[in-house]
Amino acid sequence: MALSITLIIVVGTVLASIAAFQNSEVFGKLLFSPYAVQHRGQWYRMFSHGFIHADTMHLMVNMFVLWSFGSGVEMLYPMITELPGSVAFLILYFGGMLFATLPGMAKHRNDPGYRSLGASGAVSAVVFAQIVLLPTHKVSLFFLMDLPAWLFGVLYLVYSYAMDKRGGDNVAHDAHFYGAVFGVLFTFALRPELLLDFGVLERSLGI
Repeated sequence: MALSITLIIVVGTVLASIAAFQNSEVFGKLLFSPYAVQHRGQWYRMFSHGFIHADTMHLMVNMFVLWSFGSGVEMLYPMITELPGSVAFLILYFGGMLFATLPGMAKHRNDPGYRSLGASGAVSAVVFAQIVLLPTHKVSLFFLMDLPAWLFGVLYLVYSYAMDKRGGDNVAHDAHFYGAVFGVLFTFALRPELLLDFGVLERSLGI
């Protein structure tokens, strides 16, 4: 039985976050700092920030969502690409993580005070990959109501974009938005038919 890439990422992220909680020096070195990337050449920060979180709740929410959606995407990706499923999933996750940093780099590369962290961009990429794969599959919203995945995705993007424009809450909503965009574009690139034939994979699976 193949190892779950999602599980490996979850375990690695939890361990890295716990280590950062306990060591402020480690925490500071792993944060995403566009200024440090631009002026000190610390390019690793464009990925390392995705393994640390602000607090336990931030970590738990991201890892719960990743596990909930990532396991499904891992199973579905081999059905739409000739790439090994694990390779496609890793490109999705870390590509989403990197892509989500680009707006921050553009806006804050000369701002030494700006910092961000968390796996939200990468997790958003995974969530929206599944939305593309299973667009009419029901997604629970706050455990109170079920929405078709495509509608959940539209509402999420609108919310993230609006909150990013509003600002003031110290949350990198642009990372959520651009991670989601990467997840959609990458999955369509793997199988353009998904864009041209809405729900084709669902029909082929009989769900």
